[in-house]
Formats: sequence, C-alpha cells, structure tokens
Amino acid sequence: MSAVTVLLHRLLLPVRTRERGMATAEYALATVTACAFAAVLYLILTSSEVRDTLTTLVTGALQVGG
Repeated sequence: MSAVTVLLHRLLLPVRTRERGMATAEYALATVTACAFAAVLYLILTSSEVRDTLTTLVTGALQVGG
C-alpha cells in the first residue's frame, strides 16, 4: 500500500465507525417515533366517534354505488 492510501485509511476509518453508530441511533429513533405515531393513530381510529363517522361514510358510499 502506498503512504497516501494508508493515510486515507487512517483518516477515514474513525469517520466511518462514527457514522455507523449514528445511522443505528437514527433508525432506532425513527422506529420508536413510528410506533408512537401508530399507537396514537390506533387510539384515534378506534374511538367511537371516528368509528361511527367512518361507518356512515362507507355505508353512504356503498349506497351511492349500488
């Protein structure tokens, strides 16, 4: 290996190692955020008011179509 190649490897190796950890932390944060959003969305969609509204919309759409 040339001296330039060795120098580049020594300079870039710590950056790649740090970036690998950063990506993992970002994926973990995105996963937790997505799960929290899904939980809130589930609570909203299973509420009686939303369920009644969706039932009315679907029933009306089926009656118009057929």
